[in-house]
Amino acid sequence: MKLHLVLLTFFYSAVSFGQQKTVEVWPGKIPGAIDAGSYKKEIKYDSNGKSPRISKVTDPVMEVYLPPAEKANGTAVVICPGGGYSVLAIDHEGRDIAAWFNSLGIAAFVLQYRLPSDVIMEEKSTGPLQDAQEAMRIVRRNAGKWHIKTDRIGIMGFSAGGHLASTLSTHYNAKVYPVDKKVSARPDFSVLVYPVISMDEKITHKGSRNNLIGKNPDPHLVKEFSNELMVSEDTPKTFMVHSSDDTVVPVENSIRYYLALKDHGVPAELHVYPYGGHGYGTGRSDKTESTWPRALENWLKMNDWL
Repeated sequence: MKLHLVLLTFFYSAVSFGQQKTVEVWPGKIPGAIDAGSYKKEIKYDSNGKSPRISKVTDPVMEVYLPPAEKANGTAVVICPGGGYSVLAIDHEGRDIAAWFNSLGIAAFVLQYRLPSDVIMEEKSTGPLQDAQEAMRIVRRNAGKWHIKTDRIGIMGFSAGGHLASTLSTHYNAKVYPVDKKVSARPDFSVLVYPVISMDEKITHKGSRNNLIGKNPDPHLVKEFSNELMVSEDTPKTFMVHSSDDTVVPVENSIRYYLALKDHGVPAELHVYPYGGHGYGTGRSDKTESTWPRALENWLKMNDWL
């Protein structure tokens, strides 16, 4: 209980840093977009008017959260909230995380990425990746303005957002839209929290799989978006969190990705907790899964990103 109170105090003090602005990912034409007219972004709240869930994102944006100048250390993270590729859990897997990073002197960018849909995308499987690649490039292009070092920019994702983060980590060179090759989309590190990794029917999250590549996908798409199969020696260093009792996204997703990273000589750290289930964000109990932010802070220090 004490740990939970400490974390809450930490977050509430960090929230005061606040969001500075919102940046359009595609201020011009969105690649592969279909004009769907009445298809508009929706925000829904729980019965207490909290826990917003965003759906039907047509115009992706990044919410910019910069730490105070005296705390900034040049590191930045693009955050991808989860939600099964159908909604975005924007608070506990996005804005709350940004506030925590700001408290460490790290700039944070919460990405409202397009959720795959045949209604608004010519190829729905690549839509989210297009947004993630361009988000990373936007941060690099604006590194000087935001006091960020171009070799200290990471990607983070929760659940299906973890699938997007691991997709960017393994597909950062994929040609999914015309781009200036001078600006790399490769993250310098990735942080994956109870992530969907694989499209393998045995361990995938079926909702995420169905939304991204369809209910009867081409085997090529299954392989391409099973990111444990796409790891290379150039995949960025990775920190991972999962719980053994996760019945939504089986822990085997993280285990397979970790083993692939290990096999390719990529430094990786995997924390598997016995409890926690799924979707707990920074933690919701006094059990060990709620300690992962402390472990992540230590990992960031070890790699000189703090």
